Amino acid sequence: MAPFTIRKYGDPVLRQRAAEVTEIDGKLAKLASDMLVTMYDEPGAGLAAPQVGVQKRLFVYDVGEGPRTIVNPRIVESDGEWAYDEGCLSIPGLSFELVRPNHVHLVGYDLDGNELSIEASELEGRCFQHELDHLDGVLMFDRMTPEQRKEALAEWRRLQTEPVAEPKKRRLRLG
Repeated sequence: MAPFTIRKYGDPVLRQRAAEVTEIDGKLAKLASDMLVTMYDEPGAGLAAPQVGVQKRLFVYDVGEGPRTIVNPRIVESDGEWAYDEGCLSIPGLSFELVRPNHVHLVGYDLDGNELSIEASELEGRCFQHELDHLDGVLMFDRMTPEQRKEALAEWRRLQTEPVAEPKKRRLRLG
């Protein structure tokens, strides 16, 4: 059983900017471990701390290369453009094509306090951008065109009164 319940759209914690992590210790490592269990249980490819009610700048992810944790992440460069169907664990049942930069350069720290510098594109780069948005209180709806947002919010309201069915095609479900 997952250690955390993922916060859903409408929870005010999802709209707040998370605080910088000031100490990397065993408590933070336990948080990351519990977040990974929760992420895999959903299943998802990424999960940001605010999604489990913790206002710290930290996210976990696994886009097929094993689990990783990034503390105090920042994107320092981005370029290109890539449209892809994106979903969110905090907005279950919805997936929409979003356009984001294709290549990003992310910096941050690992759980040992080592500096990280990662060049990423496609799924990994998209995951970084999605999870960083959560750390800044930004949701998928905020990245949509006005037409997409109107459709997505109508669908979200409909899903609140009906059971959530899994999408027919596999989509990237991020945090």
